[in-house]
Amino acid sequence: MTQGSEKKLKIGVVGCGSISLAYMRNAPLFRGVEITACADLNPQAAARRAQEFGLRATDVDSLLGDGDVDLILNLTIPAAHFDISMRALEAGKHVFTEKPLGVTAEEGRKLVEAAASRGLSIGSAPDTFLGAAGRHARHLMETGVIGKPVTGTAFMMGRGMEHWHPDPGFYYQPGAGPVMDMGPYYLTMMVNLLGPVRRVQAVATSGQDERLITAEGPKQGTTFKVGTPTSVLSLLEFACGATVTFGASWDVFRHSNHPIELHGTEGSLRLPDPDNFGGVIALSRRGAPWEETDTANALFGAVNWPIAAPDRANYRMLGLADLARSILEGRPARASGTLALHVLEIMEAILRAGETGVSQTISGSAQQPREFGEDEARSLLA
Repeated sequence: MTQGSEKKLKIGVVGCGSISLAYMRNAPLFRGVEITACADLNPQAAARRAQEFGLRATDVDSLLGDGDVDLILNLTIPAAHFDISMRALEAGKHVFTEKPLGVTAEEGRKLVEAAASRGLSIGSAPDTFLGAAGRHARHLMETGVIGKPVTGTAFMMGRGMEHWHPDPGFYYQPGAGPVMDMGPYYLTMMVNLLGPVRRVQAVATSGQDERLITAEGPKQGTTFKVGTPTSVLSLLEFACGATVTFGASWDVFRHSNHPIELHGTEGSLRLPDPDNFGGVIALSRRGAPWEETDTANALFGAVNWPIAAPDRANYRMLGLADLARSILEGRPARASGTLALHVLEIMEAILRAGETGVSQTISGSAQQPREFGEDEARSLLA
């Protein structure tokens, strides 16, 4: 870290694909962090990002061994997450990785243990639960407006990837599918609001054995085999006693289910898409009409992403900024490796339950992240 009145975590990015644009664009919003270098297996990709954002482009090995870099931001493909993160930890660097932490819970466990044994911090996306919508929902839960949480529903449903992605086959193989690909957003948000999950049950199926690629590209009109369930309905039992039905499907043309609804002894809470940092929160007190709160005017809730999603609040880097502060303050990060490992364990348990028909118990000692208050959130701004 740089010395002086404002300490900054010097960050090196490994992986300069499309997701890196969001992190690099947002980095100047936050105190305590500075992206200084980047690397990619494709040197041209690293050079392009370096030129766009005034960074130093280098190769992966050199970046991992750079003594001026404090933390590696791992934005590689999921299959490479474990290798890059472990090498960074072995080089004495903190790590923040895109989701998932690893492609298996065993990989995630090894990373969390390696970081702890070296006195290093490891964090992982998603950090969307730290956005305006997630913070407001957490505040309502903490103040008890819905009473004791009893039950709820969560739905991630759509038609999958083949209508927009030119080569989507990998999304439909083991280690991917709707649960592993999109589940982290929903499950992380619910663990933030309700605490850890202790048991899951599930039923899994697939609507089609083969999928037709309709997106423009060289594979348009061809088909590919489906290797993992594309519709999974699970029942999550939280340690707090609440039970939530979680449906994840890429076999749905249209639906009217809300992303997340939670119901308690005093009322109900409705959340927007947890893949978004903002959105509308709705509260019903003891059956009264919904009271809607648009978080677009709150910190980390405003629409800011005209490049690819003009209706989105995208503040990726928020979780990393909190991790940087946590290192200085000697406290656990919120978007931590421990949280990401618990979510990975839940997802594996859902798929195992769907395959075997046997309920699965979640082991481990995961804890609910500490509430992210408004003053603390504001203190992360540059």
